[in-house]
Amino acid sequence: MDRANTLVRSVLKADGATFSSLQAAVAAAAEAESGKRWAVLVHTKDTLQEVHAALAGGSAHLGVIIVAASGPVSQVEILRAMEYGDVYAAAAVMDDSSKGPSATALLEAASFEDGPSFILLAEPSAVRNDAKWTSFRYDPRREKAGSQAFVAENAQVRKEIQAFLDRENILTVIARKTLPSTESAEEEGELAAGLGDASKTVTILYTSDTGHGEECAKAIARQCRNGGYASSSVRCGTMDSFDVGALPAEPLVIFVVSTAGKGEFPGNGRGFWTKLEERSSELQGQLGSTKYAVFGLGDSHYWGKGTEDSRINFAKAARDLDESLEKLGATRFMPSGYGDDQDVDQYHTGFGEWKSQLYSRLGVEKAAAGGDDDDGPVKSDEVIKVETKQLRGSLKESLDDVSTGQVPFQDTKLIKSHGSYQQDDRDLREERQKLGIENAFSFMIRVRMPGGYCTAEQWIAMDDICQKYANGTLKITTRQTWQIHGVLKRDVKETMRAMNRACMDTLAACGDVCRNVMCTSNPSVCSREVMDEVLAHTYAMHDHCLPRSGAYHEIFLMHGDEMAEKTQVLGSTPVEEEPLYGLTYLPRKYKITVAIPPSNDVDVFAHCLGFIAIVKDNKLQGFNVAVGGGLGFTHNNQKTHPRLAEVIGFCKPSDSKLVAEAVLTVQRDFGDRTGRKHARVKYTVEDYGKEWFREQVEDRLGFKLEPERPYKFESRGDLYDWVKTEDGLWHCGLHIPIGRVKGNTRTALRKIAEVLRGTGGALRMTCNQQVILSEVPEAKKAAVQTLLNEYGVSHTPAHTVSGLRRNMIACVAMPTCPLAFAEAERYLPTLVERLEVVTERCGLRDADIAIRMTGCPNSCGRPSMAEIGFIGKAPGTYNMYLGGDFVGQRLNTLYAESVTEDQIIAMLTPLFQRYAGERNKEERFGDFIVRIGIVKPMVAAASGGLFRSADDSSWPAGPPAPRTGSNTPL
Repeated sequence: MDRANTLVRSVLKADGATFSSLQAAVAAAAEAESGKRWAVLVHTKDTLQEVHAALAGGSAHLGVIIVAASGPVSQVEILRAMEYGDVYAAAAVMDDSSKGPSATALLEAASFEDGPSFILLAEPSAVRNDAKWTSFRYDPRREKAGSQAFVAENAQVRKEIQAFLDRENILTVIARKTLPSTESAEEEGELAAGLGDASKTVTILYTSDTGHGEECAKAIARQCRNGGYASSSVRCGTMDSFDVGALPAEPLVIFVVSTAGKGEFPGNGRGFWTKLEERSSELQGQLGSTKYAVFGLGDSHYWGKGTEDSRINFAKAARDLDESLEKLGATRFMPSGYGDDQDVDQYHTGFGEWKSQLYSRLGVEKAAAGGDDDDGPVKSDEVIKVETKQLRGSLKESLDDVSTGQVPFQDTKLIKSHGSYQQDDRDLREERQKLGIENAFSFMIRVRMPGGYCTAEQWIAMDDICQKYANGTLKITTRQTWQIHGVLKRDVKETMRAMNRACMDTLAACGDVCRNVMCTSNPSVCSREVMDEVLAHTYAMHDHCLPRSGAYHEIFLMHGDEMAEKTQVLGSTPVEEEPLYGLTYLPRKYKITVAIPPSNDVDVFAHCLGFIAIVKDNKLQGFNVAVGGGLGFTHNNQKTHPRLAEVIGFCKPSDSKLVAEAVLTVQRDFGDRTGRKHARVKYTVEDYGKEWFREQVEDRLGFKLEPERPYKFESRGDLYDWVKTEDGLWHCGLHIPIGRVKGNTRTALRKIAEVLRGTGGALRMTCNQQVILSEVPEAKKAAVQTLLNEYGVSHTPAHTVSGLRRNMIACVAMPTCPLAFAEAERYLPTLVERLEVVTERCGLRDADIAIRMTGCPNSCGRPSMAEIGFIGKAPGTYNMYLGGDFVGQRLNTLYAESVTEDQIIAMLTPLFQRYAGERNKEERFGDFIVRIGIVKPMVAAASGGLFRSADDSSWPAGPPAPRTGSNTPL
């Protein structure tokens, strides 16, 4: 210490201006009018924390010299001083020369008038054998002059310093940081106290597949920024985007860790964990100045209630990380917390308790949740809908912003109502995060196409669009329309305009509105006259329930000076109010479908509202009305479950659109807006009862629904091969594996559309992801057949390989769907190929068996209605369900949890063998499975999210079976 004091006095001529206590120096600096008042202190942990509190005061007359007499010497705290903005900081080895590095640093520090100065002086013996020591000087004045503020004396910069400099490109943001206001000493004191442990900087790292972990992490970041942390002092990103080697430079790291698979890290955290394990020996003992906190998300019943697997794997990734950091010498900032999806409010319950303790420790508990430098708090969907001026929001401006490939959080919600989802390529996440660039964002765009009917000209237009703007493929969805993937943000508007020029749009293809209305597409189930009439009512229902906001046209279609002027004029008029939806639209999506018996290709009981056409003597009599269906749920959440729709009556054809409106408005007024997982029509019907719901509908109609009429479904499959209708036109059903139009199939369909252009011929998409060439004139049939043969497009039962392949459905899942836990579209054909070997051996090659797969329980592929259904739980792992019926009137039942491919084959092989040898004549596989007792039949949803078996006497009396007419199952 004597040597340091002597150096200060000799270099700075500061005799009488040096103090041995920080408090004395701070007091003297407060009274000084010029020059520095120097505190010369011994290097200790407590001293460094006191120094940071003093630096927060921002006095330009304060200078602090820390003397390190023995090693090892950490340079972390001197780096932290740079984050206060206008602070001079330096680290040097003491020497006695008046012109040496330490003297140079002292002279620069003394002349710095914009703020305090902080110098770390190390005795030569303390750092003599420390190859990592870096002498440096940081002077904000140099940056203002256009040169580098940070200058290192060593050619090789210490790793922890380089990591700190790399973090958020610190050299470009330091000069923009501001000191706390000097107007309120009380506020400054509270801030300094709250940031003591965190040293004014916090890094928040998350790993999450579903977005829940990311949501929690960003909530913490917002709270910190609005609680006094400079925006640039709060880093929030994925774990994989962070360099493990930079951990020693971090004073406080908060980890938010979701769980994937069997206790594994999600994809955007797996790389971090691997590197942490690989470099553990290198990091051992280097994390002494690093504090950490961990919050883990999991599901304590994910691998079965009360099972050992569930106990071991619950939030295992978070627990493993906590244990590893502790072993490496880091200090736990506060006890770890956990969010359990089994809690009443799922993970929110645990997070709410844990974050309140965290905010208190950080001193930011009094802060509001949003701020000027942030997007604000995560708002609920209901608030977003109200605040976005009838689906406008800031979407137009967001899409014009070319600085990023994504749109802000609130606009990701809003754009759904315009038929698009923001996605990113999950296969590329890890690589891009390693490179420090944002995810490969793109947009999925879905076309509004009631009944799946498109002209040949529209098909050609979509073929051009997918090639120019998307990934070169078309995806036929289970809602009987197209969607394209991989559209970059800069091309979204042009894509919409191209669709508009072909008389198509995407309005209401997604979002909390009435979605695309589906209709039976098989032309052989009724006369051409009846088909046209039913399709006309489908269009009428769809158009009647469309949103009326002009936002879609303003955002996506209007462009150029003339259009901009029109938009401005419209913007100056009162905001239009939706006649059906109001300001808040619906609690969740609203799905309508129309079935024409004997075909149930639309899965009419799987939707919010189903119309069953009643045809007698070749005349459409009207529709049976079914309400309350839906298949989405959450794994192990007993409040959510699939449910079959229930028939509540019969209406005339002309009243169908009024019934659609009545059901919509009942749901608008009574649907649950407090929790989106409980916001579908099916829960409203279940909560209030079928009779109450019918009364509400009838009250809004102004008349009573008639009793339901008899009907019978015989199949759900699609048409294959050619069929001629009574009007002389031909129709041909094609097999499009999993609905992905690509390669030779895409080429063939393009050329077929060109043949049919101008002839009135059309193409109809089916709800099973297939295509029917429709209304082909006799003169064009041969040309179309030639193209089918040339490009090898399967279109006969013999050419569709097997009954399993003819009846397989899968959602998109990986790599673009952010909700998927496992593969579906890319994997199901592979699984079916292995199963075909078994069915061939059993003599079941041509047996039609409905098999469906989705990557998550949102059930876009309707797996709960399949004879064999798979729902993803983790990569390569699925829950397997059996016992659905072939015509779509019975849900399947969970048969095996968390099974892999080999287990699936092993389980289904003996069942196929038994089916081949023991089935009754014309007995379907699902019916056989139920008859021999492999699973119990599920015929009705019961309170609490469970399902009642038809023969289970242990259940209390529950709601009636879904149908009471002549077609009642079981």
